[in-house]
Amino acid sequence: MPDRLSSPKIAFLDVDGTILDHGRQIAPSTVRAVHEARAAGHLVYLCTGRAAGHIPEAVLDIGFDGAVTNGGAFADAGGVRVHEETMPSTELDALIAHFKKHDLHYMLQSDKRVYAPATTRAAIKQHLAAAQVGKVEPQTSPQGGFSAEPIEEAPLAEIAKAVFFTEEAGAVERAKAEFGDRFHIVRGSMPLPGGSDGEVGLPGTTKGAAIEKVLDHLGLDRADAIGIGDSWNDVEMFDVCGVGIAMGNADPELQKLADEVTTPVLEDGIYNAFARHGLVT
Repeated sequence: MPDRLSSPKIAFLDVDGTILDHGRQIAPSTVRAVHEARAAGHLVYLCTGRAAGHIPEAVLDIGFDGAVTNGGAFADAGGVRVHEETMPSTELDALIAHFKKHDLHYMLQSDKRVYAPATTRAAIKQHLAAAQVGKVEPQTSPQGGFSAEPIEEAPLAEIAKAVFFTEEAGAVERAKAEFGDRFHIVRGSMPLPGGSDGEVGLPGTTKGAAIEKVLDHLGLDRADAIGIGDSWNDVEMFDVCGVGIAMGNADPELQKLADEVTTPVLEDGIYNAFARHGLVT
């Protein structure tokens, strides 16, 4: 069998639930996997729903070759912006009206920052405080450090994505029914104890579409791409990459949409996936 390291690959890694255990820890093996893969000549990219400015420093400090952020609204390859898309004012106005009509907590994301009404910021603070009760494990880039700017300061011409959540069930399905194909709406990945949360982007704005832009820029083939994630905004990434890998901690229904399933985030999930496909030895 030929040495798979002789054929460089590119890996796209989700952040929350894939690199980062939803704000708590990063497995040491994940850091080792990224370092070893890049040293062997492979490329490793972040591929996250987060705004670039809200990626934890502990994640960025691992070192990556580029990033897809805001669920595919932005993509940077080796310091070059290869894709950028923001919401037209008419679409953003319709979203905000929907959030207010149904009394939903919401956040708006630009390239670098996140903005939210005071009620949403208070709800996030309350949830994070409750989530920390009884936790004794080391805190690596805790979500407790999450912050959002006042919604009044949001540069509305620069918004690329929206996130909403509520204590009530069914908010995602309701938004899909109301907007139809007007937006790309998926279930979110916020670790809420109940209720529902969703992520909203423009139609066609997905991690998968942004990955295609990166691959075209680099002159790489889909067959050389590996996508690893645990959330519903990773489905298009699975479809585009030659191999789509779901984390062992992902929703079982999401796992069915991937080509493979690796171990959970803190059980060497990324390292095991890299080893299986020859990015590390």
